[in-house]
Amino acid sequence: MLVLGIETSCDDTGVALCDRDRGLRGHALFSQLGHAAFGGVVPELASRDHIQKLLPLIDSLLHECGVDLSHLDGIAYTAGPGLAGALLVGAALARSLAFALDIPALGIHHLEGHLLAPRLEADPPDFPFLALLVSGGHTLLADVQGLGAYTILGESRDDAAGEAFDKSAQVLGLGYPGGPAISAAARHGSDTGLRLPRPLTDRPGLEFSFSGLKTALVLAAREHPLDEQRRADLAFALQDAIVDTLALKCRRALAATGHQRLVIAGGVGANQHLRERLTADARELGIRLYYPRPAFCTDNGAMIAYAGCLRLAAGQKDTGTFGVRPRWPLNELSPP
Repeated sequence: MLVLGIETSCDDTGVALCDRDRGLRGHALFSQLGHAAFGGVVPELASRDHIQKLLPLIDSLLHECGVDLSHLDGIAYTAGPGLAGALLVGAALARSLAFALDIPALGIHHLEGHLLAPRLEADPPDFPFLALLVSGGHTLLADVQGLGAYTILGESRDDAAGEAFDKSAQVLGLGYPGGPAISAAARHGSDTGLRLPRPLTDRPGLEFSFSGLKTALVLAAREHPLDEQRRADLAFALQDAIVDTLALKCRRALAATGHQRLVIAGGVGANQHLRERLTADARELGIRLYYPRPAFCTDNGAMIAYAGCLRLAAGQKDTGTFGVRPRWPLNELSPP
């Protein structure tokens, strides 16, 4: 089974080809850079770029892989969660192509794609495992028993970790996207004794909260003039607080579930400081740690193609109804 995957949930246009037997055949990504001028993603502009880039990207991918549209056995696309307009672009094209080719199409949950992305690597994690999904839009811990069998153990009550990075980068004048900008600045920072709060770590539980962390950063930024070194020191303190919080919650979740495998997924999973901290923790605890390659931490078509391949191969496909789900709780999924 050869499946074309289409990802258009936000501002990245991703496509990929996945074969049930041969694995990932190829992938391509177009990242929209124009949103940096606005300090965040502008939904209408994102939708227009998807319209312009999606078909040429698919044509290029098929050509590089030596594949014709007639070779496809199914099409998977991101049906949610995400920006409504952006999702509709991918869904409309996927359903139209599938109809014209008389092959099945299937809407995939964006977060399921992220959770399965590490299974595209040479050493994939076996089920079950604990997953930390940490990105610009989501921060959650999930008990993953198998495809479609997900139990949310804890999630953010307000801002996601990636959102805290983005908003804090704006406060510090470091640009957008905030995650890479904060990480780059933090490399030149040092521990000045400033300790930003680690929200919800002083009480039991696995939930997250990052909105107060941004407020604490704003107050700290007002104490002294923001020269280059001060920005770097504040970026260091912010990154340290977020990584500390994520690592502590992972330890709690591992203790609660007894899992011996920890999967890190989502864009913030590419943060080098987080990786170093969790690698050290995993070594201490004697567990296995899994990441997708950096290109598959952020939104991409490969994860959608892979999740679609698994579900389509099991006989699941869209019904006659058409639509997307900008809000779609992960725990509403079920095995195919």
